[in-house]
Amino acid sequence: MAKAIMIQGTMSNAGKSLIAAGLCRIFKQDGYRVAPFKSQNMALNSFITEEGLEMGRAQVMQAEAAGIKPSVLMNPILLKPTNDVGSQVIVNGEVLGTMSARDYFQYKKQLVPKVMEAYHKLEEAYDIIVIEGAGSPAEINLKAEDIVNMGMAKMAKAPVLLVGDIDRGGVFAQLVGTLMLLEEDEKKLVKGMIINKFRGDKTILEPGVKLLEEKTGIPVAGVAPYLKIQMEDEDSLTERFSGKQDVELIDIAVIRVPRISNFTDFNALEVIPGVSVRYVKSVYELKNPDMVILPGTKNTMEDLQWMRQNGLEAAVLKAAADGKIVFGICGGYQMLGETLKDPEHVEAGGEMRGMGLLPMDTVFQGAKTRTRVTGVFEAEEGPLETLAGTALEGYEIHMGESRLHEGARPFTEITDGVKGEKKQDGAFCKNVYGTYVHGIFDREQVAKRVVEAIGKEKGIDVSEMTGVDFAQFKETQYDLLADGLRKHLDMKKIYEILEEGI
Repeated sequence: MAKAIMIQGTMSNAGKSLIAAGLCRIFKQDGYRVAPFKSQNMALNSFITEEGLEMGRAQVMQAEAAGIKPSVLMNPILLKPTNDVGSQVIVNGEVLGTMSARDYFQYKKQLVPKVMEAYHKLEEAYDIIVIEGAGSPAEINLKAEDIVNMGMAKMAKAPVLLVGDIDRGGVFAQLVGTLMLLEEDEKKLVKGMIINKFRGDKTILEPGVKLLEEKTGIPVAGVAPYLKIQMEDEDSLTERFSGKQDVELIDIAVIRVPRISNFTDFNALEVIPGVSVRYVKSVYELKNPDMVILPGTKNTMEDLQWMRQNGLEAAVLKAAADGKIVFGICGGYQMLGETLKDPEHVEAGGEMRGMGLLPMDTVFQGAKTRTRVTGVFEAEEGPLETLAGTALEGYEIHMGESRLHEGARPFTEITDGVKGEKKQDGAFCKNVYGTYVHGIFDREQVAKRVVEAIGKEKGIDVSEMTGVDFAQFKETQYDLLADGLRKHLDMKKIYEILEEGI
């Protein structure tokens, strides 16, 4: 039976996901069979497993760090926000329905058996389970029905490491204040604290660490530095959206629509030297990119309306007319068509015109397409013609079907990983391309040929800009994360906490 340790944070983006991933890697390196677990995740970045089931990408990243295949057992509940007050509720990888925040709050206790069934299956198969909490355990308005923080720690009988973010300031108040708002039985579960994202001279911090331990009676299990590594992060608070907007030799602009989803699609492009991937939400920020990408979105029609109102749609149309590469994925692909219809009110209902850059129409439907795919590119003309015949892999996750007009040409031919059926996907017309396949740039050869095509269009030599094996790159980053945490966390103490339990 597995032993468990839980990572909770004083706030969102305190670094829970990365600390959990780092511990997964360390335990794996030390010879243990380890798996991640998060009972409930709220995110628009999701993933499709080999079985065609949907889960949050944070646990996928942690599973990769642990060296195991992702499974929905690691994230039995996924909430995908559809608006400011409601979410699509996904249980064990399948859509349960859409609920308002209030309705879900009242309903979620009924999902506890599903959560524990998933957890116990992992418990039987692994030596260690690294559990991640959500937000903060001190959200006192939510504590009564909690199934993801202290509620989960009690159900799993897991000791807790509480993580505070010093980079945003007030870390001592974060940690002490969080503990003050816990009930006594909850506070007893906290066996250690971690100060995360520290920059500077640690000796200056030491008096504060000593005083923190005296005031709380809980040991500090380490001061983790601000690690400069490239890994997936939470979609709601990613630094990618607020980071630098410098333009490199090859400049790619991703339209940051309000309900952007699966922006992890572009991580493989970010790591290529000489390539800038900028997330833009205004015409001013767009500037003059070499390639414009319309990403996935949970609300295609509303986000297209947002682009129409702020002038970004007109800017994308101009970029296409100027011969720049315009590339749409999933919801972004749907936007590029002639019309979008929503007779079943999957989104807001009604009908609207698309951008008219691709000869196809989209009709939204209640059933969700979820599958992993493999295939090849078919576009044999236009700036991305060198992709023709190149192998691809990824996954589909969308509600709605797009039908090409007569004579229109598909962008790829793919094989459904669940049904084993071949089908044509996406469309292309001159310099405009669209596909439903997420992760389409992850293969080194695909990303490399896209960059080469942009260089050719600009008339510049990009021969020195080699591609990156993205899977191997991620492995390197997991090892760097583990190395950094080993140096700065008290792993002896963490192993003691793991062994002693609660």
